[in-house]
Amino acid sequence: MPQTADDLDAVAVRTWCSLALDALGREREAIDAINVYPVADGDTGTNLYLTVESAAAAVEAVFAAHETGTSVPSTADAVRAMAHGALIGARGNSGTILAQLLRGMAGVLAEGAGAGRLRLALSSAATSAREAVAHPVEGTVLTVAAEAAAAAARVADGAGAPAVVRAAYEGARTALDATPGQLAVLGRAGVVDAGGRGLVAVLGALVEAVSGRAPERVPTLPPAHVAGADCPAGDDPQDGPAFEVIYLLEADDEAVERLRVRLDGLGDSLVVVGGDGLWNVHVHVDDAGAAVEAGVEAGRPYRIRITHFAADRVHARPEPAQRAVVVVVPGDGLGGLCAEAGATTVLARPGEPPASGELVDAIRRAHAREVVLLPNDGDLRHTAAAAAEQARTEGIRVALIPTRAAVQGIAALAVHEPDRSFDEDVVAMTAAAGATRYAELAVAERQSWTMAGICQTGDILGLIDGDVAVIGEDVPETARKVLDRMLAAGGELVTLVLGEDVPGTLADALEEHVREGYLAVDTVVYRGGHQCAPLLIGVE
Repeated sequence: MPQTADDLDAVAVRTWCSLALDALGREREAIDAINVYPVADGDTGTNLYLTVESAAAAVEAVFAAHETGTSVPSTADAVRAMAHGALIGARGNSGTILAQLLRGMAGVLAEGAGAGRLRLALSSAATSAREAVAHPVEGTVLTVAAEAAAAAARVADGAGAPAVVRAAYEGARTALDATPGQLAVLGRAGVVDAGGRGLVAVLGALVEAVSGRAPERVPTLPPAHVAGADCPAGDDPQDGPAFEVIYLLEADDEAVERLRVRLDGLGDSLVVVGGDGLWNVHVHVDDAGAAVEAGVEAGRPYRIRITHFAADRVHARPEPAQRAVVVVVPGDGLGGLCAEAGATTVLARPGEPPASGELVDAIRRAHAREVVLLPNDGDLRHTAAAAAEQARTEGIRVALIPTRAAVQGIAALAVHEPDRSFDEDVVAMTAAAGATRYAELAVAERQSWTMAGICQTGDILGLIDGDVAVIGEDVPETARKVLDRMLAAGGELVTLVLGEDVPGTLADALEEHVREGYLAVDTVVYRGGHQCAPLLIGVE
């Protein structure tokens, strides 16, 4: 992370995206709770998170493409990837506007990223976002963006990039506090604008990425107000158009201008962002079919999403099952095992954790009224939470059990009983996962300091509950030491998950080790297939 920088380089852009995703992950539920405009559907925080998640993934993909060499991407490559990722992954009214804000910044920063360019970038962002909205309204994220740009413009020439982005952040905070006095629905509900609050979080992440210091966090909700409790009846989604329609569109500029006019006559909350032949279209309408047909006339619409504000999903489908389990698995072998147990699986490929959209698709694919979600990775906590929240807006009851490893997911799935009540099932599965300690073996990629001492490249590392506890020279001996440490605290069942290239003789040797050293402890062995770790271990 840069400490003080006069330029926003590619690494800083990557850091910004990561910090923004973390910030929105922390604040997602609180932002959802104050979402009363333009529709009080409680999803602004989730939509912003999903949009930034897509932007961050696009930037990571650019860095991954450079891993084979010694160079890093250029700033232009990084900001263009960020903007494109946000465009194709934008969700909802707020996410679509944020995508245009990032696109406006990227167009300027691609040509240079010093303090002066940052001022221009913030101004370009505010202007382009306002132009993308058919009927701009003050007291929204558009106002917050404009005031952030104005505050940045007032910074004296010669000041560095940290001073510019901090001024933008402070300007945005001040503007956010004023939104209840500018938009009546916010004043009556006693909350600030949800989209504006999300933008403040994103700008706070930019301050930290550029200066190395995070700004002071501010509470999202005034203490005297409960989220959305005072939302007046006249602002209920049922009082506006019935459907939200979103799609990506390949079309030329002239066709998009005609589309804007057509959609503006069909509904409200129209936002069309993008350019260079690719656009993201968002509108609220009563006739969803007409909105899609307008897109077909303009070009090629795809990734079409239609949401009914009252009934959540417009698409007819067969009667769903009562309950299902969705599991993230690190290898195809465990995927088959979980599928045999009746779970819907999402494969986490090495170095490619699933995005929220993949988890939401899996929840839909499970086709059940109630879903238990097992992410099986601590780093997926925000991603899984956003997916669960999105699914809940579609009428699906989702319980997220924060499993941190595949073996915890196996333990939870083993006690799953769809015939008992949902709450009882979730409690039992959570207890089983929580009672399972987890470990894995990994190969050290470089010399490094660890909790167990200094490891060298090629050493076998034994990680227990996420921390390096054993450093060894070979897999069998390291695995035995890990098992001994875990079983020293007791246990009744050992679960071993072998990677694709690990010989079956290792499982035989470890089973014998447990059998000879620990009475009344059973061992079960599974083949994990192609997975990152050569061995996963669970003790419950």
